[in-house]
Amino acid sequence: MAWHSDLHKRKRTGGAKTPYRGRRKFERGGYPAETVVGEDLRVPKRGRGGNYKLRLRAAGKVQVSNPKTGKTQTAQILRVISNPSNVAYDRQGIITKGTILETEIGTAKVTSRPGQHGVLNAVLLKPKQA
Repeated sequence: MAWHSDLHKRKRTGGAKTPYRGRRKFERGGYPAETVVGEDLRVPKRGRGGNYKLRLRAAGKVQVSNPKTGKTQTAQILRVISNPSNVAYDRQGIITKGTILETEIGTAKVTSRPGQHGVLNAVLLKPKQA
């Protein structure tokens, strides 16, 4: 993990940079939420300044927006088709932004960040044939 932004890189001359200070708590990262398909589970996570983020650990439903009709409806998630952000996430069925889901109303692409926003929104790509 890059604790000090660009201090792990080298100078333009090729010399090494010396970190001028130690680690600070606000520079630490966290573990990824790794949202899976299942019964809804949200976990609060304390952020900087005492603010809270809701992390979505599991989701069974998704808010799907249809760009053609302009309507949004809740749909049951059937499975994760693909996750372009990570091949391992693809195999494990983990949902992140950009994940392609199969829902009861058709194929949808996730537009929200479930680990950051605590919600699952998507845009309908291909409606299911009736």
